[in-house]
Amino acid sequence: MHRNGEPREVMSLADTARPEPGPGQVRLKVRAADVNFPDALLCRGQYQVRPPLPFTPGVEICGETEDGRRVLATTALPHGGFAEYALADEAGLLPAPDALDDAEAAALHIGYQTGWFGLHRRAHLQAGETLLVHAAAGGVGSAAVQLGKAAGARVIGVVGGADKARVAQELGCDLVIDRREDDLVAAVKEATGGKGADVVYDPVGGDAYTKSAKCVAFEGRIIVVGFASGTIPAPALNHALVKNYSILGLHWGLYAVKDPASIGACHAALTELAAKGAVKPLVSGRVPLAEAADAVQRVADGTTTGRLVVLPEGAAA
Repeated sequence: MHRNGEPREVMSLADTARPEPGPGQVRLKVRAADVNFPDALLCRGQYQVRPPLPFTPGVEICGETEDGRRVLATTALPHGGFAEYALADEAGLLPAPDALDDAEAAALHIGYQTGWFGLHRRAHLQAGETLLVHAAAGGVGSAAVQLGKAAGARVIGVVGGADKARVAQELGCDLVIDRREDDLVAAVKEATGGKGADVVYDPVGGDAYTKSAKCVAFEGRIIVVGFASGTIPAPALNHALVKNYSILGLHWGLYAVKDPASIGACHAALTELAAKGAVKPLVSGRVPLAEAADAVQRVADGTTTGRLVVLPEGAAA
């Protein structure tokens, strides 16, 4: 990328020199690179991190070390994962779970860590509680659905459209609400006997947050994960006071800075869940490097389900 803009317009495939690791970094051979919404924000210049141009996007990968270890990593920009080789901080490497192939393993990292910290560290989700997940068929939402079911919660998934509703049902949602067809607030209240959702997982913002506040339970928790809608809500704190619910912010990246040991502990828990088959990233598409720009654009446009994963030439499909 030599300029900012929409992914299809600014991402181009080019030959460059292999990146050279800096202090504390390692060079990894990319086996699979998961496409994330932050990759689209990076292209647009709207992400909280703005690497110098030109740069290679791709924030998380399953890679291979020079001594042959299969690892998960968040990349050290500007040398991102949509490439044959990427850089990463050696201290942040995690072993790739044996139960998952490269594409699935790449998708287990940021989305599932975010879900695990959100549901367990921030909201303290309990078995038997009702979890409402927005964008339940997407990459971030599908992870939260699986983690919620693994924790023994009743999961209500919110999607947009019949195709995504089918995906959410296949993921194991106990109830699926199509926001285009259904009255979300009424449906949640009916499904919970008027109580509302104990925990809301919101990577969307905008109208999704507004409606969540109308159907959250007494002592419920709304986890603010992101703003895929493009609209950052302005919560009415008097409403939170009157209804007695909590608004919880979740910035997963801070744990690597403030509590690095927690990342490894979370990964161990996720690896165990993967080994049991309790979680398995939904990889809806595996695309070659030449189609990376199109894949990022599709994620930016919100037309995908699960995860798209970019596979460099020669990587296992």
